[in-house]
Amino acid sequence: MTLRIPFPRRATPAIPAAAASALDPARPHLSGPGHPDPAPHPEPALHPEPAPAIPIPHGRVEDVAGLLVGVVLVSLGLFVLKAGGVVTGGTAGIALTISYATGWSFPLLFALVNLPFLALAIGRRGWSFTLRSLLCIVGVSLGAAGHALLWPPVELPPIYAAIAGNVLCGMGVLALFRHRSSVGGFGILALILQDRFGWRAGWLMLAMDAVVLVVALTVLPPLVFAVSVAGAIVLNGIVALNHRPGRYTGA
Repeated sequence: MTLRIPFPRRATPAIPAAAASALDPARPHLSGPGHPDPAPHPEPALHPEPAPAIPIPHGRVEDVAGLLVGVVLVSLGLFVLKAGGVVTGGTAGIALTISYATGWSFPLLFALVNLPFLALAIGRRGWSFTLRSLLCIVGVSLGAAGHALLWPPVELPPIYAAIAGNVLCGMGVLALFRHRSSVGGFGILALILQDRFGWRAGWLMLAMDAVVLVVALTVLPPLVFAVSVAGAIVLNGIVALNHRPGRYTGA
């Protein structure tokens, strides 16, 4: 005959309902009196903010190439404007207006008008920017004179000259800005104000160009003045839409 000795059973510890629901996803979560909610878990962000872009500085070859492209575009644009008898804003517009009124050489006037703004750039933008701008001003002056020598005498319709010339100038100015340079004049002043107050350089240049165009009205027929205003809006619109704080991270 076999004797069976009973052993006492161990009591299974009770698991709280909240912990049980956390361990078993299929078990419904109990809340309310006597069932406190578990600690909330932060949900991962669906759209984490991207890390700020680190500017990649231009190399010397890139700077030289960019400045050459800008000088060629600006000088060709000014040649087109001169061939159409229209003006634009900035110191180029001042030089063109004086040239139409006096018959003096435009390249020489363009260089002379920019000298006071270069003096302003030394203290505000530094020697590197100033020297680059000086070289670009000389390059644009020589380029404008070279275009006039290499091309046969040509007269362009004012509307075409205003649009095409200002598109060329706008893209050239943009290239120079991207490589820490300018063609002097209002561009230097606009960049200083943009760095100081965050105002867009293109709209600042447009406001200053308006003053130049009003003065040019004294030597231009009404139709040529109207297309000159339209062209200046095109040029400054190109700069304003493509060159503003935070848009371009190249250095």
